[in-house]
Amino acid sequence: MTLAGIIQFFILVVVVLVAARMVRRLLRSRILPRVPMGMGAKDAVARLAGYFVLVLGLMVALQTLGIDLTALTVLAGALGIGIGFGLQNIVNNFMSGLIILVERPIQLGDRVEVGGVQGDVVRIGGRSTTIRTNDNIDMIIPNAEFISAQVVNLSYGDRKVRIRIPFGVSYASEPRQVERLALEVAAADRNVLQDPPPRVLFMGFGDSSLDFELRAWTIDLAQRPGLFRSNLNFALWEQFKKHGIEIPFPQRDLHFRNSLRVEQAPEPDRRRQDD
Repeated sequence: MTLAGIIQFFILVVVVLVAARMVRRLLRSRILPRVPMGMGAKDAVARLAGYFVLVLGLMVALQTLGIDLTALTVLAGALGIGIGFGLQNIVNNFMSGLIILVERPIQLGDRVEVGGVQGDVVRIGGRSTTIRTNDNIDMIIPNAEFISAQVVNLSYGDRKVRIRIPFGVSYASEPRQVERLALEVAAADRNVLQDPPPRVLFMGFGDSSLDFELRAWTIDLAQRPGLFRSNLNFALWEQFKKHGIEIPFPQRDLHFRNSLRVEQAPEPDRRRQDD
């Protein structure tokens, strides 16, 4: 192993790194945009192609240095033991990232909830995935969480989301009229899908109100369910107020019963007083 060979090896490593990055960039900007694939699938193909070029280039660089790759099997076994103990989490996250890129349970742009955090997937890396919440906060979550933990993907297969808006009206209200007015509110909102149609369910008899639930589908505000509920709540309030339907507040009737008797004191014995 000469000095010139070592310099040549490092030059080849740099060339391989640059080539892998250029392959990913070329696929993302020139080739994959012409292919009818989803954004997540294109990103997965570009990353896998970059990893392939990187591994292949490093193998060629080692061979040019005169290192027999078959002789590395023993070293690889020893390193495997060390990796299994010391780098277990890193390898686990990296392999989980490959599984995500191949199986695509989540993709770029999906709305997901994992570990109590809900947001949009903005980046899928080799070790971690970045989720951006509605507060514009980026949460960096290890890839293993998406494989081993329970993940809710609100955009998986279909971007339509059904959102529930519970409300109550007074017992003096007519339930069918309440249903009609609530459906009119849903029909007037441009963010509510009419296919599938919205529905109003009579959920039961509460302590102070008749309990209903408006169930509506949306795509545009699927990533902002709070705003969707707020818009419909404003509209329901105005609609009910316009038609004289009261939204009651909790009430309790208290009944007091006096169970204590007032016993009359006995009259004193006058005969003893006279004595």
